This record gives sequence, C-alpha cells and structure tokens, in this order.
Amino acid sequence: MSGQLRGPRRVRMPYVERLAEALSDRDWAIIQTVDRVRLISGFQLERLHFHDLGTRSRSVMRWRVLKRLTDARVLYPLERRVGTARRGSARLSYVLDSAGQRLVRLRANCSSEEMRPRRPRIPGERFVAHTLAVSELYVALVEQSRLGRFSVAGFEIEPGWHDGIGGWLRPDALVRLRGDSVTDYWWYEADLATESLPTVRAKLLAYLDFVERGQAGPDGVVPRVLIGVPTEGRRAAVQGLVNGLPPPAELMFVVALLPDAPTVMVSELLQA
Repeated sequence: MSGQLRGPRRVRMPYVERLAEALSDRDWAIIQTVDRVRLISGFQLERLHFHDLGTRSRSVMRWRVLKRLTDARVLYPLERRVGTARRGSARLSYVLDSAGQRLVRLRANCSSEEMRPRRPRIPGERFVAHTLAVSELYVALVEQSRLGRFSVAGFEIEPGWHDGIGGWLRPDALVRLRGDSVTDYWWYEADLATESLPTVRAKLLAYLDFVERGQAGPDGVVPRVLIGVPTEGRRAAVQGLVNGLPPPAELMFVVALLPDAPTVMVSELLQA
C-alpha cells in the first residue's frame, strides 16, 4: 500500500475498492483485529502483528504502518492517549475509520447500503479502559497460542443470548479455546472496580438464572464465567459474592486478576 495514498474527505466505494487492492496481508490482519475487538492500543497491535520483527525495528514499522492506515482513513486514532511510558502510536488506541468499516463490509460481500459508515466518536476514558482490558485478554491468548498447545477458536465481543424472560445476557466477550481433543467455552467479564458490589452480584445472579431456566449458550454449551479484576482486594470482594451465591456458582464462576485471566483459561484447557 503506497504511503502517499491519503483518504478523501468523503469515503466512497471507488476509493475503498482501490484501497482494498493496495492493502498488504498485514494491513488486512490489522483491520480484522480492530473489527474483532472494536478498540485496541497501538502496543497491543504491535504484539499481535509485528512480533516477528526484531526488537529495534518493531516499533518503527508499527508506527509507519499505523500512520499509513490512519492517513488512508482505515484506522482512527483516539485523541486520548493510554498510559504514560510509551510514545507515539503505541500509546494511542484505534478504532475503524470510515474506509476501514467499508473495507470490512466489502470483504464480507455486504452491500454498501446495509449500514452507512460514520466517523467514530471519542468515547469516555472509562469505556476506553474497559474495552482495552477486554482486548488485552484476546492479545494475551493469541500470544500464548503461539506455543502450539492450543488455538483461539473464537473471540466475540459482547455477544448476546436471550435470557428466557425477554432480556439479554451480554458478557464482555465469548472465548473459545481449542486443544487437542476438547474445546473450552468462557464468558468473560472485565471488572475494573467501577461498579458497586451489589451491581456485580446482580450480574452474577443473571448468569445463574440463565442456567436455571435451561437456556442454551453457544453450540448448546453454557460457558463458565471468568471475572477479571484489577486488585487482590477486589478479587477477595468478588470471590466473597460468589461464595454467598447458591449452586452452581462455585463451579460456574472463576475470579482472577486481570493479568492472570488468560493463563487461568489456558491452564483449565490443558488440564482437561
């Protein structure tokens, strides 16, 4: 993809079609990742799509590629920067811009009239932090899968299931991990301690009610629920909620620190 190609003020299909022909495999992989997780940091993209480069050239190439995709209106960098230790595009978080949205639909053979792309709005810091925490689970699982012991068979953001009483059950993510002879299903909740404990308890009860009503999850399986938390104090508090709930809460819910969440999922799979 030429570094001179800049996105027009209004993105139309002829431009998108030309752009699609100029994209590299890595460009498409980045687009698919951002579409999958909705919002992701530059450093997370570096870990996913530039890990095969040398340490010194990795950040340079990441900066060049993300700038080029931003200039072409494929990606939109959020104005708020994430963290304080890194410079440039590693500290920015990205969503799909207008051309990126149209590229996704073009590759999926969707009509351009099915949904008009819109320039992203700047979300609040709490939303960004929460979404990046979910994206981090995906990135860390992919990194661990490179050892060849398992594969990430699926990762869906905010999937929905009818709860049987007119509402929806919407975890932050559905995770499918495939080993040699088994596939594990997890619903994931990223808890950054921004909700009250009564609110968290109500969310856990919604999962138990789902099970008690015999509702079907993905592929007819009811996944276990992993709640990722930021501190040991929060972990103890949420675990206390789980301990006070009726069966099968002790079997259904797992509480872990956010950095430990991917390792917990993988360990459960490999022990099966």
